[in-house]
Amino acid sequence: MKAVVIHRYGQVGDVVDVTDIPTPSPGPDEVLVKVRAAGVNPIDHLIVKGFMGAGEPPWPVVIGSEAAGVVVATGTAVTRFAVGDEVFARLDPRKGGAFAEFVGVHDSLVATKPASLSFEGAASLPLVGLTAWQALTEQATVGEGSRVLIHGGAGGVGSVAVQIAKSLGAEVIATASTDSVELVRGLGADRVIDYRTEQFDELVSDVDVVLDTVGGQAQKRSFRVLKPGGTLVSIVPIAEADARKAEWKVEARSFFMHPDGAQLTHLADLVRDGRLRPLLQNVFPLDAAADALTSVERGGARGKTVISVSS
Repeated sequence: MKAVVIHRYGQVGDVVDVTDIPTPSPGPDEVLVKVRAAGVNPIDHLIVKGFMGAGEPPWPVVIGSEAAGVVVATGTAVTRFAVGDEVFARLDPRKGGAFAEFVGVHDSLVATKPASLSFEGAASLPLVGLTAWQALTEQATVGEGSRVLIHGGAGGVGSVAVQIAKSLGAEVIATASTDSVELVRGLGADRVIDYRTEQFDELVSDVDVVLDTVGGQAQKRSFRVLKPGGTLVSIVPIAEADARKAEWKVEARSFFMHPDGAQLTHLADLVRDGRLRPLLQNVFPLDAAADALTSVERGGARGKTVISVSS
């Protein structure tokens, strides 16, 4: 099968290669998926550079950790899925393998793809969807009447978080660049602050939860807008977290999402109900995987970048 691999760590343009490797066989608890599309994330170029691994892995490493496709074989212990099912999944990040024509995935990480979603749309959802869901429901408790500020409302995580927060009954405030204000408003945000021309901490206060997807000064200033007892949840490390928690009398947590097929099923239900739609920016062919990784590395995207693997 054709796959995107690295044989050593390094810069994307130097080490990423598209080549033929053996097609995997599913383990007892796995489904073998013919990949139709795979999502591209910042963590992928970090893996390429060796920032996410411990020691030297067995080479070659197949990149990619979220995929959508069709089940073509099942392991002996699999009962929830059958050949022909259209599915999507966030893979075990220790194994990867999504940037390939076939991938084996543990059945606990898999969910049925909503019929209304293209394979590209489904492949864009697992990492950002799970990150947003876990931030708002596990790291914080967002519900009816919560007041939530989401930084980077047009980004991969932020665009999904705006919609999930609204589905949970929250009042949603989001930050975005000038050219993304209307887009984020269209996702359901009650108020969108143009961070290029406005200072969110001069306009917002008494927030229950801040979801920080950008870090830096935005993260630091976010403590000012939280009400006492509120929660800052960040997907990047929080500088001087303990001191800031004590100073502002709030909670502050950074985290990295965990794969979960049951939560993906819940996200699929939100898609079916019309309360969640993924935001796609770019679709690259498999042979241009290095270009896709470079595009994501540059940042500033509105929505997700996806690789179209097969038809």
